[in-house]
Amino acid sequence: MIKLEVVVDNLQWKKKIKKPNTFFQHILRYLPKKYKSKKKNIIFSLLLSNSIKIKKLNKIFRKKNKTTDVLSFPINEEISNNNFYIGDIIISYQHMNNPKSINSINFKKKVIKIFIHGFLHLTGYDHIKEKDFIKMRDEEQRIFKLIERKIDTIIKI
Repeated sequence: MIKLEVVVDNLQWKKKIKKPNTFFQHILRYLPKKYKSKKKNIIFSLLLSNSIKIKKLNKIFRKKNKTTDVLSFPINEEISNNNFYIGDIIISYQHMNNPKSINSINFKKKVIKIFIHGFLHLTGYDHIKEKDFIKMRDEEQRIFKLIERKIDTIIKI
């Protein structure tokens, strides 16, 4: 089972996604089985934030003084017998809400894609080398296609 804690520290998010916790829980339902464990609870957190917070965290933890769309911090730590904490994802509202994604449907699709990207980082994917980039991109696309089948249900949330 996958457990997710969603924290919203920028209220602009709730203008586009009325029920963030429900929205992201729906996405997790459609992840491939290989990401779900029957023996352990996979736990991670998601912070829906802004570019200022992302820039600050990027500078502190990655030594990059710039904003970005998403940050992922893999932890992969067993916190109890049945609970495995895989890390944290932070998504920037400003990066999601650009002129190309003005309407809420495009905004939500972009958020879903970047959420998948962040989740894959927590599960060990990276894109430093070209071959890893291709592998991660292909997996992102594969997962998005699975989720896209249910996109009408998800974007109504």
